[in-house]
Amino acid sequence: MKVQMGKYELEMNSEYLTELRSSNDILGDWEALRIRLKEDGYLLIRGFHDRKQVFDARHNILEKLQELGRLNSDAPLELGVMGPEGKGASFMGVSQKLKKEIPDVVELSESDRVMNFFDQLLDGESLTYDFKWPRAVPNGGNTGIHYDNVYMGRGTQNLYTCWTPLGDVSLEMGPLVVCLESQNFEKVKETYGKMDVDRDNVEYGWLSDNPFEIVEKFGGKWATTSFNAGDAIIFGMFFLHGSLNNTTSQYRLSMDTRYQLKAEPVDERWFGKDAKGHYSWGKGITKTIGEARKEWGI
Repeated sequence: MKVQMGKYELEMNSEYLTELRSSNDILGDWEALRIRLKEDGYLLIRGFHDRKQVFDARHNILEKLQELGRLNSDAPLELGVMGPEGKGASFMGVSQKLKKEIPDVVELSESDRVMNFFDQLLDGESLTYDFKWPRAVPNGGNTGIHYDNVYMGRGTQNLYTCWTPLGDVSLEMGPLVVCLESQNFEKVKETYGKMDVDRDNVEYGWLSDNPFEIVEKFGGKWATTSFNAGDAIIFGMFFLHGSLNNTTSQYRLSMDTRYQLKAEPVDERWFGKDAKGHYSWGKGITKTIGEARKEWGI
């Protein structure tokens, strides 16, 4: 099967793209999960969330899309079929605001089930960032290749992203795709990975939009899978990832949330009821990623 990543086409189960592996076989063995997270760079957990809670959160966002006139009114709401404009939507914001607009989305990310998992995985009391990143990705939409640290690297380095599909997401709908071994790309981590988009003002923050270049220049291999409602994938700040293109007529609904130990420092841009998020990125004179990469020697 062929899938699209930006303007590039990849073949599943080829030298460039493989299937993610589930970690459900070691659930409950916290030391084994920590070892796998370090070695593989990620944990794919099927049924991580309560499935009903996922569909409740999905319904919240679909109602908002309907209010915005983004859905096809002739199709059932729950299918999330795009309207004629085909525009995407982002519902990013702090939980205090989102609780009023899409409360089930916040509840999903902060449920006892999720927080207890991170308490055990991180071996201490955990917290989740107040800022949440729910998205509705339209046909043709995708995300370029990046480390999360360039966007939220001012607190602890032991911060983890949880990517949650809000519904069943096939390969055609553009799920997350990760670069295996990229947590070990030391030169990339020490250059691009230490970038701060608000401080350095580099366009986009993406390292590349070319999956072949990454593999051929730095190594690794891309991996993805089809997701079911309830599944989630967890990874650290130095793990290259992006997404496949959504090639369907339905929105791909998903959410990014972040977790860390409560005792460690947070990136204040994303924490608290007045979290400001990015405040200078894209303003004034920007540097292209090509110019930055030339300076870094990567």
